[in-house]
Amino acid sequence: MHIKAKVLALHGADDPNVPPKEVTAFEDEMRLAGVDWQLVANGRAVHSFTDSNAGNDNSKGAAYNERADLRSWEAMKQFFAELLG
Repeated sequence: MHIKAKVLALHGADDPNVPPKEVTAFEDEMRLAGVDWQLVANGRAVHSFTDSNAGNDNSKGAAYNERADLRSWEAMKQFFAELLG
């Protein structure tokens, strides 16, 4: 794998669609490839945590989480500020 771009992954830490072993595999792959990467795992957030139309029931595996949404938005803005100056 050859990735030149910096990578930001914003993740719902309780996302049942992306189990911890897959997160670890992603981290390992990024390290092995020498990628400049960041992973932000948002606690108590599942899949679709930035989608306000996803409902609010985490037990369904996809749900909106306002706090994680706002935090991920700030992380993205900081990432872009670093990239774009």
